[in-house]
Amino acid sequence: MRGPLFSCKRGEELSMNHGIEDVSDENYEQLIHSPAAVVVYGIASCEPCAAYDPILARIAHAFPHVRIGKAKMHIPGRCREIKRRHQFTTYPTTHFFSQGRLLHACDGKLEEHELAALITQYLPPSPDTLQE
Repeated sequence: MRGPLFSCKRGEELSMNHGIEDVSDENYEQLIHSPAAVVVYGIASCEPCAAYDPILARIAHAFPHVRIGKAKMHIPGRCREIKRRHQFTTYPTTHFFSQGRLLHACDGKLEEHELAALITQYLPPSPDTLQE
């Protein structure tokens, strides 16, 4: 069951799941065209996918300039276009995007330090960091 929604500073709706956006065909393009976005694709029966959730929540808190999204690929009709666009061999799969470009992809659950290092390596820094 999906949790209540609230508006964030960007004006998009976020699930009240620690800053992790609920991704579907409807909002996928907008999310991946952000300056910095991470999308995790998963299914309900996947234990590593569920184990990834607390890591994603901590990463969303640590990197507030990065949009973190989770696509629930098992829900019928929600991610048809996403499935047509990408080939998934395993879940979870993590994609790193900037301005609509897929910069990096990883199969399997990443540890928090691995995900943080990949965000730092592939995604642009926070505009606040650039001003310091």
